[in-house]
Amino acid sequence: MTNELTDNLFSLIKSLSPSEKRQFSLYVGRIGVNTDSKFLNLFKVMTKLKKYDENEILQRTKISKQQLSNVKAHLYKQILVSLRLNPANQTVPVQIREQLDFAYILYRKGLYNQALKLLDKTKTTALHYEEKSLAYEILELEKIIESQYITRSIRNRAELLIQQTEELSALTQLNAKLSNLSLQLYGIFLKMGYARTEEEAATIRSYFYDNIPEYNFKELGFHEKLWLYKAHLWFSFITQDFLACYRYSMKWIDLFNEYPHLVSLHPVSYIKGNHYLLESLFYLNHVKAFEKVLKKMEATLKDPKIPDDDNIKALSFLYLYSNKLNLRFMKGEFANGEELVEKIQKKIKKYKGRIDEHHIMVFYYKIACLYFGNGDNRKCIVFLKKIIDNKSLEMREDLMCFSRILNLVAHYEAGMDYHLESLIKSTYKFLIKMNDLHEVQKEMIRFLRNLPDVSPLKIKDEFRILHATLKQYEDHPYERRAFLYLDILSWLESKIGNKPVAEVISRKLSEMSR
Repeated sequence: MTNELTDNLFSLIKSLSPSEKRQFSLYVGRIGVNTDSKFLNLFKVMTKLKKYDENEILQRTKISKQQLSNVKAHLYKQILVSLRLNPANQTVPVQIREQLDFAYILYRKGLYNQALKLLDKTKTTALHYEEKSLAYEILELEKIIESQYITRSIRNRAELLIQQTEELSALTQLNAKLSNLSLQLYGIFLKMGYARTEEEAATIRSYFYDNIPEYNFKELGFHEKLWLYKAHLWFSFITQDFLACYRYSMKWIDLFNEYPHLVSLHPVSYIKGNHYLLESLFYLNHVKAFEKVLKKMEATLKDPKIPDDDNIKALSFLYLYSNKLNLRFMKGEFANGEELVEKIQKKIKKYKGRIDEHHIMVFYYKIACLYFGNGDNRKCIVFLKKIIDNKSLEMREDLMCFSRILNLVAHYEAGMDYHLESLIKSTYKFLIKMNDLHEVQKEMIRFLRNLPDVSPLKIKDEFRILHATLKQYEDHPYERRAFLYLDILSWLESKIGNKPVAEVISRKLSEMSR
């Protein structure tokens, strides 16, 4: 057996809850001969191991080295079968699939009427829960049976089945095109972040409008609307149209309000919709609305309609704590963040196998910004180093670029300027390599490079000059993205006024809320 499958088996066993382990033992024990089987003994041994150790397994079981590969494969399959039978995993799609399997068995036994009755009932359930691909499979089996066994129960039965198939087929094709477009845009955003130039924005606009399929909105079902809103949302994020992001994230949430019975069926999409609504409000800087939605989201995660499984727990942590950090940035609350950071680090360790590297690095960047805002520049540098030293990170090039810019500023603030010149050179080369050297970055590097030659008496004048220079880019359609990652203007104002960054941001917030 390959190492990959071995790792898969071990991680699957370690993911089992105590109740799932008990159920597996009961499932295997239903047949007396299994009580002393090799695969059950392997399960018991692997459950107790902290890390996979083949030698220990061979010593503690009667399995030979030649047999081990097959026993592991059999155990993996049996665990999955047991999990499938677990009531907690009996979701609507699984139940529909099970009924479809039962109907196929009845058909194979020649019990055509029974099969058709079961299929018709299951098809109604599938359509109610917007499971169109499963409904399409059901229709295909209905057509096979009808072509073999002519029923007299419904007139024009063939025409009805053909009409239903054509309608579902058209919606399925549209769904595929919208989901492809959404996924492509999401991939572009993960790779490069926001559009950096008018040329990039024009390319994205052209791609979006060339690939969005024609549709009649009145004919769209839940899934088609969801993919449509997702595509528009990612397009709006990339082009930095945050008002449109807000509109489409609201449409996303309203869609679940229109189909409340689908919340429990698609909890991940429901939670993500709330997260992107918060992201939109963060970039629009609507603090009160943000706090309200965040509280609602936290309450939603405790709703019985949201399944309490490992996947949901990991995503809940990801979105909840990311937005808790964002709220601190919006309110300028950088102090006393140690407890929050400690919780985040513990949960990153706990869910590391379920959270991708990209999102972990985003957490590190936000934590670095939290420490920077609190004036703890050395801790800021520690978390930025985790990003800068990550050679495997191929996502969000803009995140890597701004990590290096913030790293330069943090080194200067920490008084660690003895090798600032070499840092500036390496950052400059990296930005050129990433094609991300824009006016804001150029001005920051120019400023930091000239600092050693500036008299302490004139340092505030230099801060004022840089502030005036950067201020003109605050509303620039592409240069402004620099301020989405690092509120450099507030930092400069804090240096000019000899005030903490937190105080400057809090003052701005109070002025906006008047």
